[in-house]
Amino acid sequence: MSQSYQDAIAICREYGFPDLFITFTCNGNWPEIEQALSSIPGQRPEDRPDIVARVFKLKLDELLDDLTKREYFGLSSALTYNIEFQKRGLPHVHILLWLKNSSAFRVPQNVDRCISAELPDQAVDPIGYEAVKGFMMHGPCGLARRTAPCMNEGRCNKYYPKEFQLETKVNESGYYLYRRRDSSITCKKSGIDLDNRFVVPHNLNLVIRYMAHINVEVCTHSRVMKYLFKYVTKRPDRARAVIERDQSRDSDRDQVGGNADRQEMDETVDEVKTYLDGRYLCAYEATWRIFGYPINHRQPAVVRLPIHLQGEQNIYFHDGEDLQAVLNRPDVEKTMFTEWMAANDKYEAARSYLYADFPTGWVWNGKNKDWSPRQRGETIGRIIHIHYAAGEVYYLRLLLNVVRGPRSYEEIRTVNGILYPTFQSACEALRLLKDDNEWQEALDQTSQWATADYLRELFVYFMMHSRVVNPALLFEKNWRLMSDDIERRFSQAIGMPNYVMDETDLRNYLLLALDEMLSRDCSSLAEKNLPQPTMPLADHYSNRLIHEEEVPGSVVRNNAIVLLVN
Repeated sequence: MSQSYQDAIAICREYGFPDLFITFTCNGNWPEIEQALSSIPGQRPEDRPDIVARVFKLKLDELLDDLTKREYFGLSSALTYNIEFQKRGLPHVHILLWLKNSSAFRVPQNVDRCISAELPDQAVDPIGYEAVKGFMMHGPCGLARRTAPCMNEGRCNKYYPKEFQLETKVNESGYYLYRRRDSSITCKKSGIDLDNRFVVPHNLNLVIRYMAHINVEVCTHSRVMKYLFKYVTKRPDRARAVIERDQSRDSDRDQVGGNADRQEMDETVDEVKTYLDGRYLCAYEATWRIFGYPINHRQPAVVRLPIHLQGEQNIYFHDGEDLQAVLNRPDVEKTMFTEWMAANDKYEAARSYLYADFPTGWVWNGKNKDWSPRQRGETIGRIIHIHYAAGEVYYLRLLLNVVRGPRSYEEIRTVNGILYPTFQSACEALRLLKDDNEWQEALDQTSQWATADYLRELFVYFMMHSRVVNPALLFEKNWRLMSDDIERRFSQAIGMPNYVMDETDLRNYLLLALDEMLSRDCSSLAEKNLPQPTMPLADHYSNRLIHEEEVPGSVVRNNAIVLLVN
């Protein structure tokens, strides 16, 4: 899934941030499902995951056509989705949609035309009212129902009920607060009246068309985008199974075999249980995979571009093949990377591209192992991630970000007519490694896809294992990148989704987190010549929030810093 995540980030680099985040959940009561189940009386959707999978796939394809071909929200430039299966629930899909006219779409008045967080008037639109009531109401929860599944430590983990809003606006963190007017329109669920504060944002026409839960949200140009991609491409659930002796069967054997047999079995019992740890696939996901349906999809496609040092390419072969025959194949040494250099030598037009941009104008033929000019379609390329500690191949990747059209490894290492012996020395000649440029380049490249916790780990790795000339300056250039999850994690810990942290406190929390991480390697901020936090933040926030928001101090102290370093 990490590759899918990086593919999504590659689309984001090409087209900017996505405009819409759509969640579409299967409805087990769709007429198509009920009609198929009626052939055998008494069947329920959970009894026939094959029917559910087929119908959901048909509905998903129709929705994707609405979003792209029929341009429901406008002309789209890119789309990615990921199917998710719950252990005891119906499948759903998370869709990210990029629009070509995204700036006009984000105007609050235009948002109101596409997204609603209100109940329709039953007298004016009875069909819409019933659709929203049936599919788009959250809860009841909160004070109305403290035992709801979404309740955690007395709060709804989805932050319902929301506050009333006279008009749609964007808060300081970049989140859209949708219009939720305080009207007299309510609906009853579980015997409790719910108003607009419990409505999940949606597009009314889509909900009516598909008669299902379709949550539609505007994506913000904010720090949370990486975490949205991370959520959409997260790993599957895992489960642990324990294998034990069947005690009831042992009891039956005792009655038949007598005490002698019982004593013998007692002596052979292994008190250490056998555990199996693996992926958990529910029946719906297993059926989905059996049918060969895709779990995730990207449009346009993303080509993953490998790199390797000279003579160190991987060679693939089938089990049982004769190794000598494999080595004697004429194309055994050909890879996408070597043939890119060969294409640069063969075609003058190819030499204008960087390696990462090459798939936009050229197509890789896996069977013939060669590149040819692209005739149609649109594709994005991305070079696979290489860790800084990989050595020469890492410096090769750095050079590929600036060197266009090389025809050989030697040309990649050539700077101003001078052939350098290593890729690292070529990077130095290009001043990519001057002062702390090497570490800055690594952080810049990694920040395009990595989350803030990964960047903090990388920064600490540089501090502990590399020669950083000016640690304080490197921190000043990158502290915002390393702290872009702190506000989100802190707001979750205290249960205040719209909380905004000022820059001074944000910086101080980051420094405390880095100090904790450095202490694991028996070091500290002072030892590495890094800035010091200006105040003991745990006590500061505890006192301030107790006074202003009546948030228990223990919640803040136990979660705020711990969340950043674990």
